[in-house]
Formats: sequence, structure tokens, C-alpha cells
Amino acid sequence: MSDPGGVVVDRRRAWTMLAGLWLLVVGAGAYEIVPASVAPLIRDGMGVGPTWASALVSVMFAVAVVGSIPIGVGADRVDTRKAILAAAATLVVAGVWGWLAASRGEFGSLLLSRVFGAAGFTALWNVGAAAVGRAFPADVRATAIATFSTSGPAGFGVGQLTGPLVAAWLGWEWTFGVYGVFVLAGLAIYLPASVGLSLKPDDEPLPGLAEFRGVLADRRLWHVSALAFLAYALYLFVNSWMPTYLTEGLGVSLAASGALTGVFALVGVLSRVSGGALSDRLFGTRRRPVVLISFVAATPLVAALGLVEFLPVLVLALVGAGFFVQFTLGLSLAYARELVAEGVATTAIAVATAVSLAGAFVSPIAAAAIFERTGSFAPTFYYAVGLAVLGVALSWSAPEAE
Repeated sequence: MSDPGGVVVDRRRAWTMLAGLWLLVVGAGAYEIVPASVAPLIRDGMGVGPTWASALVSVMFAVAVVGSIPIGVGADRVDTRKAILAAAATLVVAGVWGWLAASRGEFGSLLLSRVFGAAGFTALWNVGAAAVGRAFPADVRATAIATFSTSGPAGFGVGQLTGPLVAAWLGWEWTFGVYGVFVLAGLAIYLPASVGLSLKPDDEPLPGLAEFRGVLADRRLWHVSALAFLAYALYLFVNSWMPTYLTEGLGVSLAASGALTGVFALVGVLSRVSGGALSDRLFGTRRRPVVLISFVAATPLVAALGLVEFLPVLVLALVGAGFFVQFTLGLSLAYARELVAEGVATTAIAVATAVSLAGAFVSPIAAAAIFERTGSFAPTFYYAVGLAVLGVALSWSAPEAE
């Protein structure tokens, strides 16, 4: 079913709900990434090596890849407000648990708290995107969902920026629990705005096994999810690989390389909203043209990252790549949900999320393996350009909602 319409509320309430959900995910995103910003302190404080310290972040992605679909299936069978409340509570509990474990020097318990928190983050992301899609009419739905998706890079920015400050002020152990304040603040905005609204029709039957099988067998959904996989693979390739390339390949300082890569990520806040708005307004809610533009524009820009050595031009290429690589990251959620019936929208979003995060998980590992095997940066950029070219081919034949 292309677009059954959801449960559209008045615009003011819808945007207030979106603001609350956005703040919720900012807190969740900061919680997810913050160990990366204080990794040396974690290693010294817990007596672990770099691999185990990095596992505090990577385990979040691993749980999302494995757990996204079953969590989405379960969320499609419960009231939206209850699902979001449960996800928020999970994140707050995980944060307090992580703070206690870190304070006691119990690394195993800390890692388990991150697994628990990852389940809350995954549920919040999937249910939040579905709730936004149900609250807004079709003519602005992609814009609204893309706006919601900017909470991801915003949360990462908050975590990376404030993590060292929190550690200096309160101690690094507090970085695991402090972002629950964002979660609670977002919940305080969301719950009053959504009172009396399940964002699901009362007469809508609960989806059964046949409906879920239909989602998982939908070739159009897997086609769109494959595009999301490629987009996230490109996004994480640049995010994870450019600092190494800039410092070791071009001799840029570590501080400057981090700042430049940060610009690549942060431009996504503008890019994701622009992709949704362009799809809604210029292309009449068609999604395929925007995805095609994204990959066509990203291909030469990603190639330029591996070819250009003149720093001002490289910065322009990095900003351009950041914009167009992320152009479709928020849109993919709207794209996926519009291909299926409203009752299984969260499941469709969960499929797209799981597949896209698999790309995010695999791509940095693949780039590192290519570099280790060849001893050269050039083949890693061939790999990235190949991802972009494959994205052009797949987006050319991508389906549209009927």
C-alpha cells in the first residue's frame, strides 16, 4: 500500500511532537558516541586496550543491525506512545547502569549496559521515525522525517563536543549517564503534545505473521534498503577514513583533520532536511530523483577526496561530499515506510535501518582491510567510488510508492 495516510494531527502539535522526539534522539545519539570522545580516559580508568574501549561504541551498531527488525516488528503491535516511553526509560536506566559500572571499574557490566541501551536507542529511532511519518501529511512527510533524522548527527556532535567537558568537570564515568537529561527533556515535550493520540487508527487490526512476511518479502523495500546500505557505507567510509588519510597521506595535523571530518558530518544537518524538502516540494513526494541526484553528485566528489591534494579545494570537495552523501540518509526512512501498509510501517523502517547500519558497520572494516592488503590509500578510494557508482545504478531503477 503506497500511502494510507496515517493519523495526521494539526501541524502545531505535530511539530511539537517532532521537537520532543528530536531532542530524545539527540540525547540517545550523544550517549551512543560519547565513549569515542573520552576513549583514552576509559582505557586508563578501566585498564582495557583500544579494542575493548572501541567496543563500547561498536556494540551499539551491532545490536542495531541484529535487533532492529525484531524490535520493529514488536513496536508495530503496541501503542506508539508506550513504545517511545519504554525506549526512553531503557536509555535512562542504561545510562545510570553504565555510570555505576564505570564508577566501580566493572567493564563487563558497563559493556552489558551499552547492549541494553542500544536496544532502547534502536527502538526509539524506528518508532520515532514511524510516529513522525504518521503525524504529518504526505506532502511534507519526507521533510518531517528528514528533520527527525538530523537528530543523529546532532547527537553525535553533542557527544563529541561535550564528552571531554563532562569528563573534566564531573569525571569520565558521568559521560555514560548525563545525556539522560536530554532524553527526559525530550520526553517532557513529546508526551503532552501526543496525549490522547496513539498515532495509530483505533480500528486498525494488529498486523499478523502474514503481514510481516509480506514486508520481509517485498523486493521494493530491499531495493531501497540496499540504497541506504550504500549511502551509509559511503558516510562511514569518509567519517572513519578521512582523518587517517589526511594525517598520514597528506600531512595534515590531527586537530585539523578532526575538524575537517567534523564538518563533513555536521553538514548533514542541512543536507538531510534539504533532501526531504526537495523530494516533497520539487518532485511532488517522489523519492527516486533525490536518491539519484545524491549518488550522481557524490561520485565525483568522493573521487576528488582521493585525488586532490591542494587543501582549500579538498575542503570544498569534503563539504560537497558531506552534503550529497547524506542527502538521502533521512529520506530513506520515508521512502521505506511508504512502500508498505501503515500497520507495518515501523517494521519497514526497521528493515531499512538494519541494512543501512550494516553498511555503516562493514565499510570502515573493508576500507582498513583494503589498505592493509595494498599498503596504499588509492585502492580505498576506488572502493568508495565503486560504492557510489553502484548507488547510481541502483537508484536509476529504484521503485516509487504506488
